[in-house]
Amino acid sequence: MGAEHRDEGVSIPVGEITLEADLVRRSRARGVVLFAHGSGSGRNSPRNRYVAGVLNRAGLSTVLVDLLSAEEERVDVATAELCFDIDLLAGRVVHLLDWLNDQGAPAAPVGLFGASTGAAAALMAAAARPGAVEAVVSRGGRPDLAAAALASVDAPTLLIVGGSDTPVIELNRRALEGLQVHKRLEVVDGATHLFEEPGALERVAELAKDWFVDHLGSTAPPADHV
Repeated sequence: MGAEHRDEGVSIPVGEITLEADLVRRSRARGVVLFAHGSGSGRNSPRNRYVAGVLNRAGLSTVLVDLLSAEEERVDVATAELCFDIDLLAGRVVHLLDWLNDQGAPAAPVGLFGASTGAAAALMAAAARPGAVEAVVSRGGRPDLAAAALASVDAPTLLIVGGSDTPVIELNRRALEGLQVHKRLEVVDGATHLFEEPGALERVAELAKDWFVDHLGSTAPPADHV
């Protein structure tokens, strides 16, 4: 699948702020997956970093990015307001999609992986940029918070929920009904919201990998890119 290249500390301008990201590029990658972290999380989330590693080994590039600036993070620690501002987070994901699109030609197929409130942001961004996103995966997400945008999402979408995360299962089932694309709900038996049980996160990573490979990897790109 080619050599792996790591670019640590990538700074991405978004309007008047700068977001920090970790980018792992695969030579001749079959696609790139942008992670939209949820409430109280960021690019150093051990769960999302684990999933990203599985995707890298499958030949996918990944971008793990903090959706809040360092100053916003400091404010959010005290108020917990920004990490639940879905419109703000979705707007950041849209900017990041545009940034990815500017990274070179030909553009790599793009997937979005959203966790918690980040799943709603990912779906809203996919709806705002029809055709720019080719697959979406939600882990323990709140896709219901993107209810008004669900019908406009044109990317195949996989929703993954823990079998013991009962309230979130129902919210995901309702969101599934609003999606008008190829879609699936996967319930990981015995898993709670953070998928901390033995084997649970591994199952999430395998499901996500298969979904992205199926929907991003139908044709290999002819040149190295993100």
